[in-house]
Amino acid sequence: MAKNTSKSNPSDTALPLVIVNPKSAAGSTRNNWSGTAADIRAHFGPFSVAFTKSQGDAVDIAERAANAGRKFIIACGGDGTINEAANGILRSGKDVELGVLPSGTGGDFRRTLGLPLGHREAAAALRTGETRTIDVGKVTFRTFEDEETSRYFLNVSSFGLASSIIKRVKSAKVFDWLPVPSVRGRANFAFSTLQEVLDLEPLNIRVRMDEGEERTLQTINFCVANARYFGGGMMIAPEAKLTDGFLDIVNIGDIGTAKILINAHTLYRGTHHQLKEVHGTLATRVEVWSADPSVEIRLETDGELPGKLPAVYEVVPKALRVRVPSL
Repeated sequence: MAKNTSKSNPSDTALPLVIVNPKSAAGSTRNNWSGTAADIRAHFGPFSVAFTKSQGDAVDIAERAANAGRKFIIACGGDGTINEAANGILRSGKDVELGVLPSGTGGDFRRTLGLPLGHREAAAALRTGETRTIDVGKVTFRTFEDEETSRYFLNVSSFGLASSIIKRVKSAKVFDWLPVPSVRGRANFAFSTLQEVLDLEPLNIRVRMDEGEERTLQTINFCVANARYFGGGMMIAPEAKLTDGFLDIVNIGDIGTAKILINAHTLYRGTHHQLKEVHGTLATRVEVWSADPSVEIRLETDGELPGKLPAVYEVVPKALRVRVPSL
């Protein structure tokens, strides 16, 4: 029998700690937990578990566990849960390894890691995997209460169309009647995307990269990528590497609605860089702010909406140990 599968046991730090977001995948993580626990138990034996209750819980749980001496923390949920667990580990400053048991509708970080989607297969990959030390991104920005704060990200932080879509998705209820959570999530995302694209207006921003000169850009979507995917499978930065010490910057410039709809498939194939409106480069530090201070520009970080510009992005090389499938 697994030990402590209903609550975490901070004193038994030798066991892996699984941080579970029961609300991920529209609640199916909670509904399927007994089967998931059995899959974890089959490969790891006894383990500890902690369930999140609200946004931000995984940060605090992971930080406390790391400070208490826990050596292996597994995030079970979507990209937001994984992001929070990573932030907790990084805030602790402790040498803790992160594992990912994907259980959300997006699954972008697991795509970059090459983890399988099924819990049984993912648990097996974690058990037999190897440890890789990866870079993370760090963004310093303004909260909606206009306070400065910082947050780490593993995938992508962006502003423009993506943040507008995420904001709409989080309030979308159009397809809540669909019985399958994954189908419901994709339908809401597609509907929200269409609505935002039809009302599309480019943003005017000011940008400075590394030691370069400040310049003005027009953008539909500006992405700072540590990993390759965002938005539930869009390969926004096909050349991004988790260990190269750089952030991949992708700017989608002023592009018309019709052209976006016609070329939407290129985002999933990673061929959108062939469009003349798309420009990419590498940087270690990026400063961005609205060209018009009266225009609020919200940013998203690993699928969450924590605040707004101005923002400073920095790469933190070799910052986090992550369990990945063996090659």
